[in-house]
Amino acid sequence: MFGDTFASARAGGWGWRSPVVLFGDPASVPTGVRWTGAAGRGRRARQVVRYLHRFPRWFAGRPRRVTTVLPTDVITVGDTMYLHVMVCRELGRVHWTEIHSSRDQGLTWRPTGARWPGGHHGGLFQMLTWERGDDGFVHAFTTGFQRDRGLLLHRVPEDRITDPGAWQSWGHSPAEGWAWDRPPTTTLPGAFGELSLRRVQDRWLLSVFDAGNYRIDVLDLASPLDDLHTARRVTVLHGCAWEHEDHAAGRVAQLYGGYVLPGSRTDDLHLVVSQWNTARNWPYKAMQFRADLGT
Repeated sequence: MFGDTFASARAGGWGWRSPVVLFGDPASVPTGVRWTGAAGRGRRARQVVRYLHRFPRWFAGRPRRVTTVLPTDVITVGDTMYLHVMVCRELGRVHWTEIHSSRDQGLTWRPTGARWPGGHHGGLFQMLTWERGDDGFVHAFTTGFQRDRGLLLHRVPEDRITDPGAWQSWGHSPAEGWAWDRPPTTTLPGAFGELSLRRVQDRWLLSVFDAGNYRIDVLDLASPLDDLHTARRVTVLHGCAWEHEDHAAGRVAQLYGGYVLPGSRTDDLHLVVSQWNTARNWPYKAMQFRADLGT
């Protein structure tokens, strides 16, 4: 699942679509993902959520524009895939978030009706990543889209993902400690952007774009409830200036993202990392990187 996509190999111009879906062969991950198709007719990936870019919307009696709808994460429960998206006016300005679903393995998507305002939990329920546990719950880390805030943790029963009232936050009380169904407490302060939570072997791996330190880190957890302050944290890529870029050395200019690919292992972790030269609008692309988290 990718966000803003254009007809030409650069940011901007005609053919603006988001989100789009590509299908890949999971067996090809160790040597580089081999794409096998896309959602849409022919070879061109189409936009899978129905809306018009910059189309005027009315909300609470005021005109709003939807510039783009950006995917944050996908999860599969049973025979249904769920997609969480941010409905944006501009980058970093989120009107609301919502969930869409697919019953045909990602070919077509429909809105579920589940929606949260952009200011939900103080604006820290915009960027989201989720993963299924063994306890019947989906666990989700969230943050804002402004890349200047910390992380929150939530959970929801697998069979109630699209019920906003079923979502519970992880909160701390000085008298009683941490517990579910409390006002959320920041689990890790910082300035974070894109997130990716996946169970890899017997671990929970949380990849974060640490905008404050300009790098992509992976936190190695036994459980989402681990103390993120003390969890083992491995920096897999560093941001840098364009003249200092060296992918072999782990330096990538204007990087963001960092999404864990299926088939990854702790000693053979594969991430999709995005790059955008905002001065020239090229390079504007996604790349696959490999990392070894060690022990």
